Amino acid sequence: MSIPDDLVAIDVHTHPQTEEFLKAMGRRHGEMAAHFGRDRPVVSFAEQADRYRDRKMMAVIVNSDSETTSGIPGAPNDLLGQAQVDHPDSFIAFAGIDPWKGEAAITEIRRMHAEYAIKGVGELNPSRQKFLPNDRRFFPIWETCAELGLVVMFHAGFPGAGAGTPGGGGYRLENARPVPYIDDVATEFPELRIISAHPAWPWHLENLAMVWHKSNVYLDLSGWAPKYLPPEVVRYADSLITDRVLFGSDWPVMTPERWMSEFAELPFKEESRRKILLDNARTLFGI
Repeated sequence: MSIPDDLVAIDVHTHPQTEEFLKAMGRRHGEMAAHFGRDRPVVSFAEQADRYRDRKMMAVIVNSDSETTSGIPGAPNDLLGQAQVDHPDSFIAFAGIDPWKGEAAITEIRRMHAEYAIKGVGELNPSRQKFLPNDRRFFPIWETCAELGLVVMFHAGFPGAGAGTPGGGGYRLENARPVPYIDDVATEFPELRIISAHPAWPWHLENLAMVWHKSNVYLDLSGWAPKYLPPEVVRYADSLITDRVLFGSDWPVMTPERWMSEFAELPFKEESRRKILLDNARTLFGI
């Protein structure tokens, strides 16, 4: 991995938009476009890398696989691994897995770590993938990630998938609650580093408590325009949990330009800004 000397930020939460990834979204492509009010055009990895490179940023690229529940295979993880190889100054790759695949998921994690030196696994989405992180059937997966030193990213809070549709597309909000589900994993695997992705509204207070209580849990601020962040999130991110808060845009849901612009208007201490934008991610990923 090649780290630019003039790096100003690491966006820890972006979703690739190549043809393969858009196809793997299935019906969610239209649902997410409707929910967030914008369509998702095809963007190559080279173009995404250039966008971040031009802004002196790096991006974590995440994947997901919900084949067991959706019937649609996830995009191949090799695409992310190769993107990291081709653009080491721009990308940090995470592998997407279907937790219901058990041993096959573990084999995929080990393969991606051995072949591409991935840094993490996720984004795992308990609502969309219809599982509970603290179900002991999935503990061998978290144990493997801890053994390999990989970060695990769980979606927390309101899911965009199925939002505004009858029955919410069959996705349960409760599955994405940080406490007890993610908190239990952090308790059982204290050596496992976890990203609780998004402020986790409407359970943002639970999320803050979990991050404050468990030093192996990080919070990314992705998916929300900073000007709409609940005041408690801003206050804690600038004080008690500053060392474990991360910049994430959730691109293409939100552009890093908008996120950075609105973040600059919030009353954060300058030391907190640098930690959230860059230093905490460098510590988490060991770069």
